[in-house]
Amino acid sequence: MLNIHNLSVSFQGEYLFQEIGFRLGAGDRIGLIGKNGAGKSTMLKIIAGEQEYDSGQIAKDKDLKIGFLKQDIDFVQGRTVLDEAYQAFEEIKRLETKMNEINHQLATRTDYESDSYTEIIQELTDVTHQYEIIGGYNYEGDTEKVLLGLGFSRADFEKLTDTFSGGWRMRIELAKLLLQNNDILLLDEPTNHLDIESIIWLETFLNSYPGCVILVSHDKMFLDNVTNRTIEISLGRIYDYKKPYSKYLELRGELREQQMAAQKNQQKEIEQTEKLIEKFRAKASKASMAQSLIKKLDKVNRIEVDEDDNAVMNITFPVSVQPGKVVVEAEHVGKAYGDHKVLEDINLLIERGSKIAFVGQNGQGKTTLAKIIIDEISHTGDLKLGHNVQLGYFAQNQADYLDGEKSIYDTMVDAANETNRSKVRDMLGSFLFRGDDVDKKVKVLSGGERNRLALCKMLLQPFNVLVMDEPTNHLDIKSKNVLKEACRNFEGTLIIVSHDRDFLQGLTKTVFEFRNRNIQEYLGDIDYYLEQRKLEDMRAVEKREKTPKGTKKKNTADKQSYEDQKKLKGLNNQISKVESKISKIEKDLKVKDQELATNYEKTIAQPNFLDSYNDKKKNLKKLFQEWESLQLEIDETS
Repeated sequence: MLNIHNLSVSFQGEYLFQEIGFRLGAGDRIGLIGKNGAGKSTMLKIIAGEQEYDSGQIAKDKDLKIGFLKQDIDFVQGRTVLDEAYQAFEEIKRLETKMNEINHQLATRTDYESDSYTEIIQELTDVTHQYEIIGGYNYEGDTEKVLLGLGFSRADFEKLTDTFSGGWRMRIELAKLLLQNNDILLLDEPTNHLDIESIIWLETFLNSYPGCVILVSHDKMFLDNVTNRTIEISLGRIYDYKKPYSKYLELRGELREQQMAAQKNQQKEIEQTEKLIEKFRAKASKASMAQSLIKKLDKVNRIEVDEDDNAVMNITFPVSVQPGKVVVEAEHVGKAYGDHKVLEDINLLIERGSKIAFVGQNGQGKTTLAKIIIDEISHTGDLKLGHNVQLGYFAQNQADYLDGEKSIYDTMVDAANETNRSKVRDMLGSFLFRGDDVDKKVKVLSGGERNRLALCKMLLQPFNVLVMDEPTNHLDIKSKNVLKEACRNFEGTLIIVSHDRDFLQGLTKTVFEFRNRNIQEYLGDIDYYLEQRKLEDMRAVEKREKTPKGTKKKNTADKQSYEDQKKLKGLNNQISKVESKISKIEKDLKVKDQELATNYEKTIAQPNFLDSYNDKKKNLKKLFQEWESLQLEIDETS
C-alpha cells in the first residue's frame, strides 16, 4: 500500500528523524507515539503529502486515497451539518446531479421515438447503475449513523455548521473522513473533542475499518482498544512492533533487558581479549598473535542498547492547610445564559479528601459547575465553601492565559511570592525546563510545554481543593502518567473534568455524570460508571422500542451559536472575558436592587442613578447575546 524507505527530516540543522523506514498495509491500525516534539505530526503531514522531506523515498500504490484529520479546518458558510457531511461523497453527489439533469430532459422532451431520446435513457441507465455500485442509495443512512455516533442529534442535522463551535465542527470533519472510505486514514488527536460515549463509538468504528489507520493519540486506553501495531518515534529513531501500546511497552522493555545482558557479556569478552593483547604484545614470539586478536576485535559488531527518552516531570501537590469536613455544599444551583439553561437545581455535597470525576457529553455543564465552584461565574441558588478551603484551579485553556512575550523564568518569578521565589528554578527543573530553556519566550513553546508551564505556575499558590478541567490535553503519555500519580498522592480534595478514561481509571472514587441540565452520582470509579451506563443504555433502547409511532422525542442537545469562525484560543479568551463582565454587572445590579428595596425615594434621587441602572441592564442583555454568539463554555465547545 505505502512504503517509506530511508526517510530523513531535519530542522535548523538537527535531524528530527534520520533514515527511518516502515511499510503500511491494509488492516494496519497503527498508534504513532512519542514525546511532544518527537515528530509525530510531521510524519502524518509527510504521508499525506503536505510536507517535504530531506531525503529518502515514499512508494505508494496508484490511486491511493489518503484522508487526514487536521486540527485547522475551514468550512464553507451556509451549509447544514448534513450538507457538509455529504461533501464526503463527491462522486455520488456528481452522479446525483447528472441523474437530475437527465430526468429533467426526459420530463421536458417529447421526441420519444428519436434516437437521441433512446440514448438519453441508456445514459440514465448507465449513470444509475454506477450510482448504485458506489453506494448512492446507502450514503444518507450511513451519514446519519456516523453523525449520531459522534454525538449529534437528528435536530442538529439541518442546523448551519457556522452555528457550531470549533470542537463540534471538528466532529463534522471527522465524520466526513470516516465516510470517505479512504485507503489510509490519518488521525491527529481524534479524541480531543469527543466525550467518553463518542470515543467508545469511534473505537468500534475503527476496529472494523478495512483500510489502514494511523493514530496520533495520548489516550492510552484508546490506543490499546483500537491499534494492532505501534510505531514509536524516539530520539530520531523508530521502534515498530505489531502490538497495541501496552503490549509494545512490555516487548520493548524485554528487548532492552536482552540487549543490556548481551552487551554486558560482550563487554566481558572484549575486556578479556584486550588483556590478552596487552600480555602478548610484551613478547616478541606472541606479537603475531596479538595482531590477530586486534584484527578480530576490530571486526566485532558492538551491541548497542536502544536509547530511551525517559525525561518526565516531577510533580507533587502539597496541601496548604487542613480544611473542614465539608469543602463544597451546593443547594438548588443553576446557571443560564439568556434563555438557555445549562444547569438547573443542582444539589451537591463534597467532603474533604474526595476524589471526584465530572463526566458527560460536551455541552452538559461540566466546566460551568467547575467555574461556579471557583466563583468565576455567577449563578442562582447557594454554593458555599467550607472552613479553610483554598482552591487551586487548572482550566483546560490555562496555557492560553500565559503571556507569550515573557520568558519561562519571568512567567514564574512574576507569579511567585517572597516565600517561594527562590524555588522557581528548582520547580522549573522538575517540569523539564532546565538550563537555557528557562530563557525561552512562552510564544515559542509547544502545546505540551505550555501546559507543563501552566501546571508549574499553579503550584506557586497554596490550595487544599484542586479543580482541574481537562488537564491532560497536549500532554504526552509519560507526562500524563506522572500527573496521574501526583493527583493520586494528593491528600486534599480533587475534582477532575475529563474524558480520558485511562487517566481517570483508579484515580477517582466518585463519578458525577452531567446530563439534561442535572447531575447523577455514581459511587464508584470510571469503570463502574461505564458498566452502569451500558446497562442504562440497554434500558433506553427498550424504552425507545416501546415508544408509540408519531411520538416526538424531546431534543436536549441545544447548542449555541457564534458567527465568526475564530480559532479556539481566541474563543476561550473571549468567553472568559464575557463571563467576567456578566458576573460583575450582575453583582452591581444586586447591590442597586438592595438599595432600592431599603430606601427607594432616596436612592432614585441620586444623580444619574436610574440612567446608570438601566444602562447596566441593557449592557447585561447585550453580553448575554454576545455570549450566545460565541459558545456555551470551553468544555461544551472544545
